[in-house]
Amino acid sequence: MDRITPRVDFQAALPGLYRLDGKVAFLPGGYGGIGEAVAWGLALAGATVVVAGRDGDKAANFARQLNDAGLAADGLAIDCAEVGAVRDGVEAVFRHHRRIDILFNCVGIQREEALLEVTEAAFDEVFRVNLKSAMFLGQSVAAKQIEVGEGGKQVHLLSVRAKLGLRDRGYSAYCATKGGLVMLVKQHAMELAPHGITVNGIAPTFIYTELIRHVMENETFRRELYARIPLGRIGDPKDVAGAGLFFCAPASDFVTGQVLYIDGGITASQ
Repeated sequence: MDRITPRVDFQAALPGLYRLDGKVAFLPGGYGGIGEAVAWGLALAGATVVVAGRDGDKAANFARQLNDAGLAADGLAIDCAEVGAVRDGVEAVFRHHRRIDILFNCVGIQREEALLEVTEAAFDEVFRVNLKSAMFLGQSVAAKQIEVGEGGKQVHLLSVRAKLGLRDRGYSAYCATKGGLVMLVKQHAMELAPHGITVNGIAPTFIYTELIRHVMENETFRRELYARIPLGRIGDPKDVAGAGLFFCAPASDFVTGQVLYIDGGITASQ
């Protein structure tokens, strides 16, 4: 029988599907609860991880934790809300490592304001941090990936609020920017596909981190939340790390322009 593609040596190809040896991964916002899990996952898979964020001390301290575990990591101070800082940060990473194989963008904020109380200042801040920074992180890293000419991976962290509004809460800016990221992912994927660069998104629901510990300790809130999730629990950071590793590894080489909802079934049922 004629075959469109040559026969694959699965014994040789499959073991490396989730290895990142020799790769450099840039993680803006990578010292938050979800970012930490992703950083550990990529580093354990063999990548050199560059953790970045506005708090340079936090980035450096977390990188030191990874180093102490025998993994390769650096820390970098960068304010991704400023386009100039994004470009300078990407240039610094590239200058030091001579490549950026992976962008995993964990940058994001929320400023809760009811619709009739939304301020221009808060809306602009959320837009600048959540959407504008993603645009220019993707652009800046893509330029370096194209320069090296070996393809690459870009992954953006979204939310189920990219697809679902939220009742009784002031989420206009947050939902709008996360929804905008869906189309940014698709458009960047199309423009970068000829260069062998894939662009995808990960959209989790509630993930148990220190950031939400205070609300999860409310028994009524926790019970009602679990009742809405078909799998009956919220996410663990490792749930996102697993999806992140997939999108950053050779296993996803034929996947681009997609958003994976890590949500226990919420978006399948609403």
